[in-house]
Amino acid sequence: MTNKLPKKKILLAMLPYWDPIIPPNGIAHLKTFLQNHGYAVKGVDVIVEEEFQDIYNQYFQLLEQCVPEDHRGNFFNMGHDVMEDHFMAHFNQRDKESYTELVKLIVYYTFYVRIDDYYANELNRLLDRFFANLEDFFLRLMENEQPDVVGMTVYKQTLPASLFALKVIKENYPGVKTVVGGGTFVDTHTRGTPNFDILLDYSKDFLDKIILGQGELLFLKYLEGELPESQRVYSKEDINGEILPFDKISDPDFSDFDLDKYPYLPGTGSASCPFDCSFCVTRDYYGKHRLRDVKETAREMIDLHRQHGHQLFFMTDSLINPVVSKLAQELIAADASLYYDTYYKVDKASTNIEKTMLWRRGGLYRARMGNESGSQKILDMMGKNITPELTKQAVSSLALAGIKTTTYWVIGHPDETEADFQMTLDLVEEMKDDIFQAETNPFLYYYSAQNMSDQWGRKRKYLFPEWAHDTLVFKTWTLEIEPLRKEVFDRMFRFEKHCRKLGIPNPYTLSEHMAADKRWQKLHKNAVPPLMDFISRKHYIQENKNLHTVAHAKNQRTMDCDFDL
Repeated sequence: MTNKLPKKKILLAMLPYWDPIIPPNGIAHLKTFLQNHGYAVKGVDVIVEEEFQDIYNQYFQLLEQCVPEDHRGNFFNMGHDVMEDHFMAHFNQRDKESYTELVKLIVYYTFYVRIDDYYANELNRLLDRFFANLEDFFLRLMENEQPDVVGMTVYKQTLPASLFALKVIKENYPGVKTVVGGGTFVDTHTRGTPNFDILLDYSKDFLDKIILGQGELLFLKYLEGELPESQRVYSKEDINGEILPFDKISDPDFSDFDLDKYPYLPGTGSASCPFDCSFCVTRDYYGKHRLRDVKETAREMIDLHRQHGHQLFFMTDSLINPVVSKLAQELIAADASLYYDTYYKVDKASTNIEKTMLWRRGGLYRARMGNESGSQKILDMMGKNITPELTKQAVSSLALAGIKTTTYWVIGHPDETEADFQMTLDLVEEMKDDIFQAETNPFLYYYSAQNMSDQWGRKRKYLFPEWAHDTLVFKTWTLEIEPLRKEVFDRMFRFEKHCRKLGIPNPYTLSEHMAADKRWQKLHKNAVPPLMDFISRKHYIQENKNLHTVAHAKNQRTMDCDFDL
C-alpha cells in the first residue's frame, strides 16, 4: 500500500495598496474552504507591513506638498489613481526622460496642477524603494513558505503591485502556479474589454490562471485538475453556474493576520445585490442575490467578537437593505452589543425614525449611501430610483438616531450642467448637520459595465498620449461630452471647498476620524461612539441599550410624502 501524497501548499496574498479596514475576508474564507479539502494554506496581507505603510505615508506627504489645497479634491482616492498609474509606468519605463514626463502628466490629469522635475524624481525614488522592498519581501516569503500555488486577490488599486510580484515569483520559481481573481474584473478589467485582453497578453509569461466570480469552487476544481488546463480564464460557466451556498461556507480563518492592525472585522448577510440598477454589473458578475440565514450572520459575528475582541464590524454586503431590520432584531435578542458599518440604498424605510432607532439599537454604526446628485435629471439618468427629497429625509432620520451618515456623490455625469451641479451643492448644504461624511468622486468612463457605455463610447478618447501607452500598459478613456474632464475635476474641487466651508469632513486618516467623531458627538445626542473607543478596546461598549427618545424630533423633521419607487 502506497502513502497518499500530500496536497499542494497554497499561498494567498493581498498586495498594496488597499484600505486595510478589515483583514482580507476573501482570503480568510478561501483558506478555510481549501483547508477543509486537505490543502495547507498560508494567508498574507502585504498592505499592513510596516515598511510598505511607511512608503505609502511618504508618497502622500509628497503629493500633498506639490498639490495646492484647492486642487486636492478627494485627495486620498485621487492619490490612489495617481499611484496606480505611476506603479505601472515605473516598472515598464523605457528611458528616464520620458518616464519623468509621464509621471508629471499622471499628476496633471488627476489634480490639474503641474509638478516640476524635483517632485517627480522624489516620487520616483519612493517607488524605487517600494519595488525593491516588494521583491525582497516576496523572495523571503517564497523561500520560507515554499508554496506550490500562489493566489492573489486583485483590485484596481492593487493590480500593478500584484503583477510585479507575480513576475518576480515566476522568474525565480518557474514551477509555481500563479492564479488571480478579484474586484478588478468587475470594472476596469471586465472580460471582453480591451484592458482584459491587454492583461492576458501582458501577463502570459507569469500569470497562469484568472478566476472570475466566486472563487472557492473554481479554485478547488482547478487544484483538483477538474478544469481544462488549456484555459487561462475560468468562470461560473465552466462549472454550470454552480455557486457555493451559504450553508456550505465555513467561518473565515484569520489566524495568519494580526487583527490589531484592523479597526473592523467583516460580517456578511447576503451576496450579490438585491437591486438591478442599469449602471451596475454586480448581479451579472456575482449571480442572483442570495440572503444568508440572519441567525448565522449574527452567530458568526458574535463568535468572531468572542475570539478576537472586536465589537466593530464592516458588512461585506453590496447593500444591507434586505437584512438590516432582521439583523438588528437578532443581535438585540442575543443581547449582543455589536456595531456594524455598511452600504445602504436610500429608501422609504430609512425615512422612518422608528426603524432607524431599531437599527441603531441593533448595532447600525454607519450607513454609506450613494446619494450621487441633487439633480433629479441626473439621478434618473443614473437609474437611481430616488429623489433628492427622499435622500434628505433618509439622511435626517439616520442622523437623528445617531448613525453616522457617509454620503457619496458623483460629480460630472455626462450632460450634468452647472445648474445640476448647483443643485448638488444646495442639497448638501441643506443636510450639512446630518452628514457625517461627504465623499465625492469624478464621473469616470469605463469601456463597459455602465448602462450607456456603448452610447458614450462613440465619443471616447484616450486620456494619455499615444507615446505613453506602452509604459502605462492599460488604457484610460475620457469622453468628449459635456462636462469635459477638466470641468468635472474643477467642479469636484469646488464641491470639496464647499464642504470645508460647511464644516462637513471627509475623514481618511485616524486623526481626521477623531475630529469628525467630535463634531458628530456635538451635533447628535444619540451619536454612535467614536472610532477610537472601538480601536482601543478598553471596555465592552453597550451604550446602544440606553438611547434618547427622538419622538419630538421625528414630528418636526419627518415629512409625510409618497414616493414612486
